[in-house]
Amino acid sequence: MNKSNQSKLNKVLVIGSGPIIIGQAAEFDYAGTQACQALKEEGIEVVLVNSNPATIMTDPGIADRIYIEPLTLQFVEKIIAQERPDGLLPTLGGQVGLNLALKLYEEGVLAKYNVRLLGTPIEAIKKAEDRELFKLTMEEINQPVPESAIVSNLEEAVDFAEQVGYPIIVRPAYTLGGTGGGIANNREQLIEIAHLGLKHSIINQVLIEKSVAGWKEIEYEVIRDRADNCVIICSMENFDPVGVHTGDSIVVAPTQTLSKDEFLMLKSASIEIIRALGIEGGCNIQFALDPNSKRYYVIEVNPRVSRSSALASKATGYPIARVATKIAVGLTLDQIINAVTRKTYAFFEPTVDYVVVKIPRWPFDKFAQADRHLNTQMKATGEVMAIDRTFQAALLKAVRSTEIGVSGLNLPELAEIDTPTLKKRLTAADDERLFLIAEALRRGIGIEEIWSLTKIDRFFLEKIAGLIRIEEQLSKQTIDTITQSLLYEAKQAGFSDVDIACYLGSTEEEVRDLRRKFNLKPVYKMVDTCAAEFEAATPYYYSTYEQENEAIPSDRKKVIVLGSGPIRIGQGIEFDY
Repeated sequence: MNKSNQSKLNKVLVIGSGPIIIGQAAEFDYAGTQACQALKEEGIEVVLVNSNPATIMTDPGIADRIYIEPLTLQFVEKIIAQERPDGLLPTLGGQVGLNLALKLYEEGVLAKYNVRLLGTPIEAIKKAEDRELFKLTMEEINQPVPESAIVSNLEEAVDFAEQVGYPIIVRPAYTLGGTGGGIANNREQLIEIAHLGLKHSIINQVLIEKSVAGWKEIEYEVIRDRADNCVIICSMENFDPVGVHTGDSIVVAPTQTLSKDEFLMLKSASIEIIRALGIEGGCNIQFALDPNSKRYYVIEVNPRVSRSSALASKATGYPIARVATKIAVGLTLDQIINAVTRKTYAFFEPTVDYVVVKIPRWPFDKFAQADRHLNTQMKATGEVMAIDRTFQAALLKAVRSTEIGVSGLNLPELAEIDTPTLKKRLTAADDERLFLIAEALRRGIGIEEIWSLTKIDRFFLEKIAGLIRIEEQLSKQTIDTITQSLLYEAKQAGFSDVDIACYLGSTEEEVRDLRRKFNLKPVYKMVDTCAAEFEAATPYYYSTYEQENEAIPSDRKKVIVLGSGPIRIGQGIEFDY
């Protein structure tokens, strides 16, 4: 550690994220646990406060001292008075930690007890979270933002909407998962949504902006240190266009549909933005990109480790929370060892030679009468991630991981709805949209028409159409007539043995036996941050149907541990714990 900082930091208080709520799940326990371990590696005593006992971070040994207390100004001030920490680390506890740090600063608690706010400075937090300051900062560096107004009452919201026209997007300040936000298509909807937004914002402020719904939504995960070194960790693309909260959208990493010029344009913008805001640590930047030009808008910046950070971290193997913590205590990227290779440093851009797909897990199986439409306010309780060599294979693997009773893109009940109803449902995003697209393609509805109804990029629609074509080819075969090449194509595209058996009119066991006869077996590839340029010390693996296997088994005795899958109603992070 930098010696000047080490002399000042003997004890650090870490704020956890509290109970699981929509938009804030196990990813912050994951980040907080990494943070505590990273601090202890630097010889710092760690004090943790969190109100959720069913977490890994509250386990004995993760922190030196643990307080299971409410995450409120009054309780945390008492802990600060008792422990007298040298520093406070709030950016790993999601929006809860960030908002609490802001209150502690504004109420003078940090100054009273001489506690340093570690990582991103308070002014940088305000610039990113306060909608007015954020808009002004973007304008200062000539980064485009949608036409918008900052309002603190309903009259101002309605006045702006009547000037620019509907639809209007409402984005409250200092909230999580789009809480209190939404898309308003008329005056009545605007009044209802803006009222909730003002209620949920801790500074009674919402951003009312002209909608760019239908544009591509692109995310960049960026990290910066105090020496102004910046690294792009991961680029991500939302399957759904702007208008659906990224937590409710299928997300693909790396970006699939950007040209080289578009990718570099948004990469440069991301670095300019994180530098202008003065963020030190991890940062998620969201863009809206016009699919018909290079025009873009900056939608939002999260000046903290977020849900997307956890996805980017697992997608690349780059431990964002750990590195952000090291930065917070004074280290720079060129001083932090890459925990995966243990030979290189954190000042590098991860190399990804595979495709990652995230699919949300919604609670509508428990709340069948709830509104299933998706907008800018998050509804998913959890998510799954799948890795494979292609988008198609990763998508089907992710669908199976959601544990909703399907193994592919065929939702049986959709066959019962008529085509006009199918097309109408395609126009408004809901949790079954992926399956609706597959059903539309089976009925011969063209890609152009589906694109006009959904504004989902044609690249993704083409890939789903490719899966439907394989379905059709399989349906014309039997277990006795299918060729080795077709079976291999289906397995490479991500089809399960169960699905293949269904199309062939056979059994899963028969398909598996045939695979073995053809010697079609999965191999395991490595996630190592560097595409095998350096040997990895702590890699993890994914299965795929290719030739070379990178997971070499050892001679040691082994136990396989089965995880609990995505977070859902009745099953939270207690099973991760």
